[in-house]
Order: sequence, then structure tokens, then C-alpha cells
Amino acid sequence: MSVRELRLVVTADDYDEAVAFYRDVLGLPEQASYSSEDGRVTILSVERATLEIADPAQASFIDRVEVGRRVAGKYRVALQVDDAASTTARLSEAGATVLAEPTRTPWNSLNARLETPGGVQLTLFTELDLK
Repeated sequence: MSVRELRLVVTADDYDEAVAFYRDVLGLPEQASYSSEDGRVTILSVERATLEIADPAQASFIDRVEVGRRVAGKYRVALQVDDAASTTARLSEAGATVLAEPTRTPWNSLNARLETPGGVQLTLFTELDLK
């Protein structure tokens, strides 16, 4: 058995706002889009996906580093971007709520935390060793 794709499915109350946010503002390319009388779905792609599994203590530590307190639920999406600071500003202007501005982490990345349209908690990170 092999897994070929990791797909995160977001059910958004405001579908159009969520699609515009992720596709148009964040710049995720549209892979496919389907609509029928039963509903609509847009599939956006990213270059690479990983699954990160943390125990509650590590999740709490990450929240303290990025936000200063425990705020995430069981699921949080983290996206590596070229510039966490400018991406945070752009996403904030597009309707995301900034929970924490970009901050340097002990693992040498610049991380910001946002709540996106559709209610997904999002970490934006830039690896500082790569710059």
C-alpha cells in the first residue's frame, strides 16, 4: 500500500471568500473545480505536503512560541512561504485574523499564526537557515 496524496478538506461557510483567499490571495493553483446542484468544490494544489504529528505537550509548546498561549485545536495547517512577514500582511488585508505576528522560533524559522476565512488556523513559516 502507498499513499499518493495528502488532501486537507476545508468546509467553509463562505465558499467564495475561502476560494478567493486561498487561490487568489495566497496563490495556490487551481487543479480542478466542480459544481452541481448538490454543491461546489475547488481543489487547489501545493508543491509538497507532509503530515506532522505532535503530542499535546509539543503542540502546546509550539503555540506558546508562536502565539504566547495555547490557541490551536487538534488541527492546524502550516505553510512554508518565502517571506512570512509580507505574506502575513497580504493575508491579513484579505480577511485573515492575525493571532500572532511573525516571530523567530527556537528552531530558526520566522513563524506567524493566522485564522483564515473558513476558520482554519494557519501557521506561515520561513526557514531562516535557507536565506
